[in-house]
Amino acid sequence: MTLSKTQRIAGLSLAAVALILFFVFRPAPLPVDTGVVRRGPLQVTLDGEGVTRVNDRYVLAAPVTGKLLRMTIEEGDSVRKGSVLASLLPPELDSRAGQEAAAKAEAARALFAEANARHRRALLTREQADRHAVRYRNLKQEGAVSLEAAELAASEAAIARKEAEAAGAAATAARYSLDAIQTFTNSQISGKPLAVISPADGRVLRIHEKSERLITAGSPIVDIGDPSAIEIVIDVLSSEATKVRPGNPVVITAWGGRKDLRGVVKSIEPAAYTKVSALGIEEKRVNIVALLNAYEPLLGDNFRVQAEIVLSEANNVLQVPVSALFRGKDEWHLFVIDGGKAVEKAVRIGMRGTWQAELLSGLREGEKVVVHPTNELRDGMRVKIQE
Repeated sequence: MTLSKTQRIAGLSLAAVALILFFVFRPAPLPVDTGVVRRGPLQVTLDGEGVTRVNDRYVLAAPVTGKLLRMTIEEGDSVRKGSVLASLLPPELDSRAGQEAAAKAEAARALFAEANARHRRALLTREQADRHAVRYRNLKQEGAVSLEAAELAASEAAIARKEAEAAGAAATAARYSLDAIQTFTNSQISGKPLAVISPADGRVLRIHEKSERLITAGSPIVDIGDPSAIEIVIDVLSSEATKVRPGNPVVITAWGGRKDLRGVVKSIEPAAYTKVSALGIEEKRVNIVALLNAYEPLLGDNFRVQAEIVLSEANNVLQVPVSALFRGKDEWHLFVIDGGKAVEKAVRIGMRGTWQAELLSGLREGEKVVVHPTNELRDGMRVKIQE
């Protein structure tokens, strides 16, 4: 049956109207933001707030009750080992007080002996760590061990040296505490003021008591230390602290200077503590202690900083923005742009950093993916890339 000319025109008109209605009423492409699959370096970091503190800090306290004479030093003053920091006028010594002074002197001698033993043990550990680092450096040159193993041995040697220095400082402080108690006893007998002397070279960090007044035994008088020996105390969640190891690199940011500072994890404190978050939630947190690689004179004691602990890193990996990923049933998914449409694909993820994640399989370098996908986006939906 042959269609008439009128019927053909009517059919074409209906098809044109249907096509026009399709383009008029079909959904507009969904605007999306995109990222690109690329190769490059990737770091996995654990971020947290930190506070600086002087590594070898001496808190000089009153050995017994007495009258503290007016201080002549100021915070920030440089002091030398053996210089007088404060003067304490002790009360008169009776028979009972004499027995107490003798007991305190005996306890101070015991603490001095213990500190000396710890110092000797730390020196032995340092010597062993130094030999271990030299051996691994030689093995690395021969290709017998990896660069990471040699660097870890070098970091352990550096940490052992710092711990030996701290143990030596503790032994020095114990010796000066013993000397102070013995001098105090002698001053009680003679009626002369007791001199509180500096156990090491450094600077006055804090003066607890500036005015002349009566203070009790054990009251802190002055803090001294070496500001060049700064360490960073970083508090992190206890569940995250298990990923950190001594020797992990640390990047210090937001400390007030123009450039970031570099350091290394010295130790992870063995006990957690409870801290209430800004949302009022109780959290278990652990202190990570890090050492700076180089002295920064602008960074002082008790400064607030931001820290990034590098857990793992790689130089040339295929990576995708973390904001493009979402969970499917049992694996990670994302939307890739293909011919103006969003196509949902499953991918395998390796290392996951703050902004980028390692892509093990599923996409090729250069492909565009949708970042921050909305709930409206569906597989096969037309999309428009926002500039």
